[in-house]
Amino acid sequence: MFYTDGMMQYPVRVERPDPLFARALQQAIGGVEGEIRVAMQYFFQACGARGNPKFRDMLMNTAAEELSHIEMLATAVALNLEGAPLSLKEDIAADPVAGAVLGGMNLKNLLSAGLSAMPVDSDGVPFDMSHIYASGNIAADMTANIAAESTGRTLAVRLYEMTGDPGMKDMLSFLIARDTMHQNQWMAALEELGGMEGVFPIPNSFPQSAEKQAFSYVFLGFQADGSEPPPGRWSQGKSMDGKGEFTSRPMTPLGQEPVLAPAPPGSGAQSEQM
Repeated sequence: MFYTDGMMQYPVRVERPDPLFARALQQAIGGVEGEIRVAMQYFFQACGARGNPKFRDMLMNTAAEELSHIEMLATAVALNLEGAPLSLKEDIAADPVAGAVLGGMNLKNLLSAGLSAMPVDSDGVPFDMSHIYASGNIAADMTANIAAESTGRTLAVRLYEMTGDPGMKDMLSFLIARDTMHQNQWMAALEELGGMEGVFPIPNSFPQSAEKQAFSYVFLGFQADGSEPPPGRWSQGKSMDGKGEFTSRPMTPLGQEPVLAPAPPGSGAQSEQM
């Protein structure tokens, strides 16, 4: 069950409306790095969380916070669109080039939403939920969440650098701070689950004795000339999960050339394929 009190989580103010920045902010709402993505990702992870209920509670609380961030950003989009022309003619009269694109704003915000935010990215493409990762494995989900918050924080930093509006910088500095917390939050959850040596490889419930262990910790090079793979921490020393030693070598074919049966009659293939 969810509650709302009509107040935003953090103040949102715009001193100089900017339709082009409103378009950029849409990426933080409906882009693959945006708040719709993380809100739905944490929500569905919470709904499917098994085991210690505190992980479900943590995920659900954070999902609710991300909904608050959608509200903040949607308000920021609307405030940045205030004063935008409702007619192409208004702007064209002053500047034909700028008027043709309404100062760079996404026309969907005008035509479909009446100068309001939408669940779309900066190009007007709707978020289709294809980037929601809720695997049912708590460690895999926490790892996915670190990546989600990392790309989200990167986007927020880029937006911060894009604007000179003091109100927008203040709001984005808050969102950047929350992304910092959430990155650390998911890493803390992984540590509580056992850290690198307890969590990885995911899923840790599968016995490693059943995998081809000769390939478990070897970095394979695929250079055509058979030269040694690029060296690094990934190719020598103890593995990150503490369960093996990194090595490296060029990869040589272990299988055979693929040979498929002839195409069956009626399959629409050429006669030479049958």
